[in-house]
Amino acid sequence: MTILYEDNHLIAVNKTTSEIVQGDKTGDKPLSDILKHYLKDKYQKPGNVFVGVIHRLDRPVSGVVLFAKTSKALARMNEMFKNHEVKKSYWAIIKKMPIEPQATLTHHLVRNEKQNKSFAFDKEQKDSQLAILHYTLKATSDRYTLVEVDLETGRHHQIRCQLAKIGCPIKGDLKYGYPRSNEDGGISLHAHNISFIHPITKEPISLTAPVPEEKLWKMFEAEINHKL
Repeated sequence: MTILYEDNHLIAVNKTTSEIVQGDKTGDKPLSDILKHYLKDKYQKPGNVFVGVIHRLDRPVSGVVLFAKTSKALARMNEMFKNHEVKKSYWAIIKKMPIEPQATLTHHLVRNEKQNKSFAFDKEQKDSQLAILHYTLKATSDRYTLVEVDLETGRHHQIRCQLAKIGCPIKGDLKYGYPRSNEDGGISLHAHNISFIHPITKEPISLTAPVPEEKLWKMFEAEINHKL
């Protein structure tokens, strides 16, 4: 577990593809529980330790995840997410280069609970939810393309589903049409940055998660940094 940020109210972790944010049917220990033990040991706290889950990442996705250390911070961050006052950007590695280097994707997503999968449609459907994201092409290699994605809405599997809809499934994402899985069982989608105004101190916070320790990710990161 890699801690990216910690103060009296919030703690952020760079999640790997093998870690889960909250408990699920696998029975694997979630980050919320691991953080409780970490805080209990670090501060020698008796009794229960509070760790609130503010938002989630799918298990096969890596990157920054924010947790609350106080109920006050949790309530305020939940409100900020609801009001779209938190900016999250993702990096995704896709095989096929999108037609446009920069675009806004607007679809209507229908979630299938049994399949744990969302389906994107161009027109409104029964029980569909509007899904909007913006992507920008950031780097390319012989075989792959890296795009930065900014979410305007937060729907189930939204980035995975919408990129697949335009013929650009994320590397390793078998569920959404990529032909092969990644070695680590994850997909090449990384929650790269989260920015917001601190709910208590009112200071601007911007947290960036280093990319996974994998050759392709490191190559793209170096290329992007070289352009800066």
